[in-house]
Amino acid sequence: MDKAARPQRKAPVAASRVPVPSSTHATPIAPAATADSIDPTTPAKLPTPTPTPTPHTKAPTTDPGLPHRRWWTPYLFLLPGLVMVALFSLWPFVNTVILSLTDAQILKGGRFVGLENYGRALGDPDFWTATVNSVVYLAVVVPCLVLLPLALAVLVQRKVPGIGFFRSAFYTPVIASAVVVGLIWQWVLRSDGLVNTVFEKLHLISEPVPFLTDSTMLLISAMIVTIWKGLGYYMVFYLAALGNVPASLYEAAALDGAGAARRFFSITVPSVKPMMLLVGTLSAISALRVFTEIYILGGESGGPGGGARTLPFLIRQVGLGFAGETGYAAAISILLFLLTLVFSLLGHRLSKGDER
Repeated sequence: MDKAARPQRKAPVAASRVPVPSSTHATPIAPAATADSIDPTTPAKLPTPTPTPTPHTKAPTTDPGLPHRRWWTPYLFLLPGLVMVALFSLWPFVNTVILSLTDAQILKGGRFVGLENYGRALGDPDFWTATVNSVVYLAVVVPCLVLLPLALAVLVQRKVPGIGFFRSAFYTPVIASAVVVGLIWQWVLRSDGLVNTVFEKLHLISEPVPFLTDSTMLLISAMIVTIWKGLGYYMVFYLAALGNVPASLYEAAALDGAGAARRFFSITVPSVKPMMLLVGTLSAISALRVFTEIYILGGESGGPGGGARTLPFLIRQVGLGFAGETGYAAAISILLFLLTLVFSLLGHRLSKGDER
């Protein structure tokens, strides 16, 4: 037989040796499934694909919340402010109420006398004089500080060349010290001051006007100083309110033929009415607390015979000195607080009625 016709035998291929892990816990390899072992009635289970995380996908967290957050955590941020309020507002008020029920003086303690100091205040002519002066002061100053700053704000709101200078000039008295302002006006209003000198040169008066030596004129002079100093302050309030009024309202009113006065009373005043109530409340509280103007213009006595004294001036006069009656002064302070509270609640009631 020919060698070419003989079948060639292939050399057996040596089985590759796969290294077996030396660990005794190696997972045994399951035998491959054969055709006889596959049940045709059993659905085939496909392997679940493992999601591949993308760079923009965050792994879900199982933490339900921050474990260190407690209910008292926000109060830690409020604690410094609450401590300041308690030390410098709440405790002085409570101490004033306690003092008003005693006859304490500056250099000695007092004993409990109940409502005796309040009865004494209600029967004291000086207390009623100071109360009337404070209420009259409020009745004159508050309307001026509600209306005049509004008119001033309407004027300086316009964008004209040089309006920034006028805004700064009107606001300058606000940043000036009350003592400095009082001294300037004292020089202007005294008997040989600027106003009397000009009036005499113009032959308008034959003798100096007693701006600072008459109780009524002194009170009026102090009102002028308060109004002059508060114009720029409340003007800023009205400028903020006027900035929220839509310009389309003025344009529509102008197209309808409304004049400047009609636009002011029909659009401007209703739009800033909430701000007017706020300014009225703030100026009323300030008017009841006026002290510096009376002290600088009228001296330590509060004018001739103390006729221009206000309630804060009377409190200072009664409570200071070696014989100062701190208990009686505290009682007057509580009465002033109640008077201020009445006007504050009145302003709040008016604002609520306006919202309705």
